[in-house]
Amino acid sequence: MNSAFPSLLSRRDVLRLAAIAGLMPHVARAASGDGEAFSFDALSEEMRAEAGRPWAPPEVPEAWWGELDYDGYRMIRFRDGLARWQEGDAPWRLGAFHMGWLFPEPVRMFDVSDGAAREMRFSTDDFDYFGTLAGKVPEHGELPGVAGFRLNWPLNRPDRSDEVVSFVGASYFRALGRDDVYGASARGVAINTWVEAPEEFPRFSRFYLSRDGDSATIHAALEGPSLTGAFRFVVRPGAVTEIDVTSRLFFREAVEELGIAPLTSMFLFNGQNRADFDDYRPAVHDSEGLGIVQADGEATWRPLGNPDRLASSYFTGPTPRSFGLYQRDRDFESYQDLGARYDLRPSVEVVPHGDWGPGAVRLVEIPSALEANDNIVAFWIPEAKVEAGEAREYAYTLRWGDLAPDLDGSLAVVASTRAGAGGVSGIEALENARKFAVDFRGGPIADLPQGAPIQPVAVVTGGHLVSATLDRLPENGDWRVVLDVSAERDATVEILLHLAGFERHLSETWACQWVNA
Repeated sequence: MNSAFPSLLSRRDVLRLAAIAGLMPHVARAASGDGEAFSFDALSEEMRAEAGRPWAPPEVPEAWWGELDYDGYRMIRFRDGLARWQEGDAPWRLGAFHMGWLFPEPVRMFDVSDGAAREMRFSTDDFDYFGTLAGKVPEHGELPGVAGFRLNWPLNRPDRSDEVVSFVGASYFRALGRDDVYGASARGVAINTWVEAPEEFPRFSRFYLSRDGDSATIHAALEGPSLTGAFRFVVRPGAVTEIDVTSRLFFREAVEELGIAPLTSMFLFNGQNRADFDDYRPAVHDSEGLGIVQADGEATWRPLGNPDRLASSYFTGPTPRSFGLYQRDRDFESYQDLGARYDLRPSVEVVPHGDWGPGAVRLVEIPSALEANDNIVAFWIPEAKVEAGEAREYAYTLRWGDLAPDLDGSLAVVASTRAGAGGVSGIEALENARKFAVDFRGGPIADLPQGAPIQPVAVVTGGHLVSATLDRLPENGDWRVVLDVSAERDATVEILLHLAGFERHLSETWACQWVNA
């Protein structure tokens, strides 16, 4: 986003954002008065007490914006000149999203300074209304709240205010590093995602915002049927934008599965499943893989897929050093999309603080035929089940941008994954088989010649390894492993692959799930 606040969004833009319950920008004026004392600890105690009371769904006000559809909602735009925080030396600017369409519940916002919170007031004077809404919206109409907000900062140029982070819809938010465009998103928490129990989407109902030079702090109150929460987000924009997150969760009810630091993204196709899509572009995805680095430096790369049926993978172990959804391929030639610019979508990495105990990183892949759908979810699941009346705290840093692998050159990384029919090229394909070509790059194998004493180590569960070959690519020095794997019809096959030599691992582990549908 290059301007301080962009013009009307295209249908493609809005559909894409609606998939994560996110939309446009807008804001208002702060109320006068001395405000009320505010602190993170006080908010935490308030939410702890709230968890002891029965859940009451938010009231949806009856008003003209309740009738807005897609076309009507996109005809609303915040007035750029009314952006908050224009006073003082701090470079931050604050805008808000209008209520309506997908966002019927009001979100209250507070400006925090000198330890006091003052509620921001919103009215129809803060927005422009176009098309069929022009002249129909009452002037000076007080709004009970907004749908969410966005923060701008001179991210890409010192003379321009660019969007850095936005919060809108349930507990969703997303951020940008320098020169990025929006892609993957995060959530405050995930509750019962694709399990037998009904999934819940708790919402941030109040935000408390302050800024201090080049950082901004956001506190949020989380409310949902099974839990409440108090969150603190400290945003530090830059080439890689970092957000320090502290979440304090208070449970009304036991939950079947708790997801910490959940990430959401989109994967439609690339070289693994290109044949399933009649599209001029070579690849369409916001993220291409799940990466996990354990505390001891062991690393796993799981290329994302778009399966024929819901797929779920669990990577168990102690608290990882990091995990995230990554867009490693930043070459425009790989996507050929001038509009979406998938080559500029940020990777998002979770860096846990402290020991979260044993658990698992879970990856959920949902079948999708459209790039407007966010069909990828990843989060941490603690091994210890959540009981009613419990309180838990988790802290971590989210890193958004063009992220190098968290390996310090100690291991080769997966540069690309391709797949196709199994067997020998040029003759009839091998029945019930799949061929995988995995390229490894850098690290200790970068300067090794063809014939060096290294070998691929492949483990196949649920199927059979037919063949494995390893060759150095003379054009770029990458090492390519080609696997042929066979399986019975409808079998779910798990494949692990790494390079070994000199009595140690030489690469991260490539992990793949193939369903022979």
